[in-house]
Order: sequence, then C-alpha cells, then structure tokens
Amino acid sequence: MLDPKLIRQDLDTVAAKLKHRGVILDVPRLQALEEQRKTLQTRLQDLQNERNVRSKAIGQAKAKGENVDPLFQELKILNDSLKKTEEQFTQVQEELNDLLARMPNIPHESVPLGKSEADNQVIRTWGTSTQFTFTPKDHVDLGEKLGMDFATAAKIASARFVVMRGVLAKLQRALVQFMLDLHTIEHGYQEIYVPYLANSEALFGTGQLPNLKEDLFAITGDQGFYLIPTSEVSVTNTIRDAILEPEQLPLKYVCHSPCFRSEAGSYGKDTRGMIRNHQFEKVELLQIVHPDHSYEAHEEITRHAETVLQRLELPYRVISLCTADLGFSAAKTYDLEVWLPSQNTYREISSCSNTESFQARRMKARYRDNKTEKPEWVHTLNGSGLAVGRTLVAILENYQDEKGGIRVPAVLQKYMGKDYLQ
Repeated sequence: MLDPKLIRQDLDTVAAKLKHRGVILDVPRLQALEEQRKTLQTRLQDLQNERNVRSKAIGQAKAKGENVDPLFQELKILNDSLKKTEEQFTQVQEELNDLLARMPNIPHESVPLGKSEADNQVIRTWGTSTQFTFTPKDHVDLGEKLGMDFATAAKIASARFVVMRGVLAKLQRALVQFMLDLHTIEHGYQEIYVPYLANSEALFGTGQLPNLKEDLFAITGDQGFYLIPTSEVSVTNTIRDAILEPEQLPLKYVCHSPCFRSEAGSYGKDTRGMIRNHQFEKVELLQIVHPDHSYEAHEEITRHAETVLQRLELPYRVISLCTADLGFSAAKTYDLEVWLPSQNTYREISSCSNTESFQARRMKARYRDNKTEKPEWVHTLNGSGLAVGRTLVAILENYQDEKGGIRVPAVLQKYMGKDYLQ
C-alpha cells in the first residue's frame, strides 16, 4: 500500500509514476473524496466538541436543580447529527481505502520505462545456449517415457496438472533438497514451514487481494481460506502486526511449498507440458530488512537464485522488468530466464522483487528505529530460488542426448544416486 500522506501531498506525481505502469488514476475522484474526508473530519471534531460542552452544561444545570429536558432534547438532535456525520465519514474513508488498496506500488527510479514486456532490459547472460547436433525434443516427449503423465492428472483433477512417477518424482525431490541445502548452508537462510492455506487478511497483506482474486483458488465453506499462490504469502505474513527490534533484522527465510494458481489471465498460453500448471513446487527466498539495505538485499537475493542455475550449469539471463511489466506489489523486479532448447528461447524460472514498504504497510509490519525509538516500516523482498517444475523441465531439455536419455547434473548425482536417466 502506498503512503497515504504521499497521495494527499503529491497526488500528481503519484499519478504520473503509476501511469508508467499503465495505471490511470481517477485524480478528480480522489481529490473530491479527500476534500469530503477533510470536511467531514472537521465537522466531526466540531460536533464532538459541542457535545462535550452541552453535556457539561447539562451537568451544571442538574446541579442547580434546573429543568434539563430542553437541554437533553438539543443534545439528542446533536447526537443524531453526529451519528449521521460519522456514517458519512466512514463511507468516504472506506471508498478512499478501497482506492488505495487497489493502487500498485510505485516503480523505483532505476526501473526501465516501458509499455510491455518487449521493453524489459537484459542485464546479463550466463552460459552459452545449449546446442545439439540433432533436433532436441521438448520436455513432454522426453518426460513421458520417464514417468510424466498428464492424462492421469487430468482424470484426477483437470488439464494443467501432472503426475510424475519413478525417477522424475525423485528428480523433483532431489531438486528441492539441493536448493534447500544450498540456501540454508551457504546463503544463510533459515528454513521455514508454513500453512498452504491463507486467509483473506494474509492475501491482502502481500497484495494478492483484492485485485488478483481471479488467480486464486478459494476454498468453499465459511472459513474464507484460499490455497496459497506462493509461500511468499504465508512467510511474509509471519511479521504481520509485529514491531521488530532492529537487531532482529535482516530476517532471511527459505520455504519449499506447493503453489496453486488458476492462471486466469493466461488465455491458453503454455497449455502443453509443465510450463504453466495450476499446481507446482517452488523454493522461495524471502528477506525482511531495514529500508537502508533493501536494494543491497535485492541484488543478493537475485545472486542466490542465480547460484542455483550456475550449480546446475543451466544457461540463463537476468532481465530487469520495465514499468509496465512489474507485479502489483513490486517496486523493482529481476526475472531469471533459463534456456529451453525446444523453444529456442529463454523462459522465466525466477522472479526476484523488492516491494519496499508496500507490503509492510498493508500488513502493519514495522521495526523500532534505534535513534528515534519510533516504529518504522520494514522492507520486504521475495524471489524464487527456484521454481522446481521449470527447473526440472530445463534439466530434461538441456541434458538430453540423441536417444532421449537424460544426464544428471553433477550437483544432483549424490541426491539421485545415478548420473543418467533413461
């Protein structure tokens, strides 16, 4: 959530920055609501003061034995007016809060301007795109003989789910274990296990609600639960309504979980295979940091995600998303894109974002400043370290041979107990 003071004091600048994201603010409506809010707030204060004066006068009149019925009648009229004004103020405040809740984050000044993903900028490339002396197969053709089964998954659930058996199920487990070991042992993250269901307050806190509701799977019943689209929701909300001491920062968590997404906006894209499923595994990296260190942390979390690809020897590139391609909560995002030979292109495998204080304001997550002793907003960051299914896809495609066998990356061989899948 954006700072309400910033919106009140410099709405034109906010509107101009959000326009770069393709968001057009209704500035006249916001200004009109803000004027109403201020007028009603002043009116409320005046009525409350008048009520106090009249209540005191009634007390004094009673003490003198005077008839207070006319005074009570006047007070009743005043209280009715006060109640009506309070209701009007609440309605206006709720409208303002709803508008504020639907505004995305302001892009950081270093984010490239752009109108679509075509304007994203390549920051760096690692490795050489894998080339073969034969026509490479895609992960579906390679995976079918190894235990990748979409037909059975569709029978159990629907399209965009997968059943994996045997060596593929073990490869997914090996990837998870490798990523968790790397991030906990070498990168200093604390592993955390969290619920796979979240309430609406949690999803509001990280920015999925209200705008992104259509991409969530809601659980029927009275509890108001949703399946998590990412463990970012659960882990980040561990600090909701908290005031952290400065020595607790930074907090660094790594979490493995399934993720559930309806892919409501994909419109039939990537329907073949495992690129865009409704359920997938992810190892998520999260940091909660002092505001002065958040962009340093952003570079760090991106390097940690890159390290996974480097250890697996998978070619990739780092993209800085332009203003129009940023996620709702992000002030700045780097995407990691891995090389997929069957598509002869790079595809996203990780997204590392700095949300600055945007999520913290929605969650009321703060730290106590050493100098002022006052609570201040923390900064929150998240990044996939990595999306497990897409990593598995990249291994199948980049490590295939002409006969359709798959070499096991060196760092995974101790987890798999073999160096070749066939």
